[in-house]
Amino acid sequence: MTGTPVPKGLAGPILVGVMPGQRPVVVERAAEVALSAGLPLVCAFVDVTVYPVDGTTGGPSAPIDPDGVDDDAEDAPESVRTAIATQLAEADLNWSIVSLAGEPARALAREAEEIGASMIVVGSRDRKLGSAIKELTAGSIARQLFHRQDRPVLVVPVEPRVPVDDDD
Repeated sequence: MTGTPVPKGLAGPILVGVMPGQRPVVVERAAEVALSAGLPLVCAFVDVTVYPVDGTTGGPSAPIDPDGVDDDAEDAPESVRTAIATQLAEADLNWSIVSLAGEPARALAREAEEIGASMIVVGSRDRKLGSAIKELTAGSIARQLFHRQDRPVLVVPVEPRVPVDDDD
């Protein structure tokens, strides 16, 4: 069969977006995919309070508003690293964490391209009012991702709405 595309297996790492207070199920699902494919897991924390100075994800960055920088923001990556380390302690998984800067969907897409990620994993929005307003104004990160790059995007529901009656 000439001209028939040959399916490619997962070859690059699994990239998962992480943030403080995130539901554990997002990293759990990303770890399951990475383990089942025998791939490393790269956890990406995106700091939206800084922007990439040179257009890269891991390069030099600067605060958007130097006067508005929260002193606790420096603790966020360490708290995320600690939570992930605790969560993945029992897993026989090669994982790492990277800090990115800028708008989350763009930063995740750039990092995925840079590391040759097989897929990007993100969590869905929770059902709080603030999240609904953010989605109306900025759109969801998942939606922006699957419109901006060609990798698969796995969206893990963090608060699934399970219908009471499936007959409807």
